[in-house]
Amino acid sequence: MNIKQIAGERAADFVEDGMVLGLGTGSTAFFTIQKIGEKVSQGLKITGVCTSEETRLLAESLKIPYVDLDDVENIDLTIDGADEVDPMGNGIKGGGGALLYEKIAASVSTQIIWVIEQRKLVDKLGNFPLPVEIMPYGHKHCLQTLTEKGYNPQLRISGKKACLTDGGHYIADLHTGLMEDPFELEADLQRITGVIENGLFLKSANKAIVASLEAVDVISYR
Repeated sequence: MNIKQIAGERAADFVEDGMVLGLGTGSTAFFTIQKIGEKVSQGLKITGVCTSEETRLLAESLKIPYVDLDDVENIDLTIDGADEVDPMGNGIKGGGGALLYEKIAASVSTQIIWVIEQRKLVDKLGNFPLPVEIMPYGHKHCLQTLTEKGYNPQLRISGKKACLTDGGHYIADLHTGLMEDPFELEADLQRITGVIENGLFLKSANKAIVASLEAVDVISYR
């Protein structure tokens, strides 16, 4: 069993019968969803809300019942991965390309648990490139603005074409370096015309499940 699987399966212990459950996207969330599918087959009753088409297909294959986000008033618990997490529980997400849907789901979640490997705990955010979801229309102008601001954007490519999100948008990965003030950075990004959303999830997670070869720890943030 690898580290991601250990962390992912541990997160499933926080799922309770009757929950509306946000199902995250990515390689670590995959193991959580697999474990939830196993529990559903044993009688656990939950209603899933998927944060990507990839996750929807996985939930369907595991016979996990799911609905559209607009069919529920709120999500009791969302379990998802993260690319970097600082000591205050702020994080970078979006390496898997689902940041917009993940952030919308997070905004209506009562509790959020991130499932990560220990190496993703950092003192300051910024070593991992910050994903920003941008409009395809006029994207070169948006990239130029990001460049002029010193954010060093790189359009994410899949094959020979720009990577498309489930929402039909492009992703620019910003090489910002270590962030002195992620809150100010987020505010600045959202002022740029053509930027739809960014991968900074600030004051978002309630807990992180952190796995290493030696142990699985639970960190509480809020």
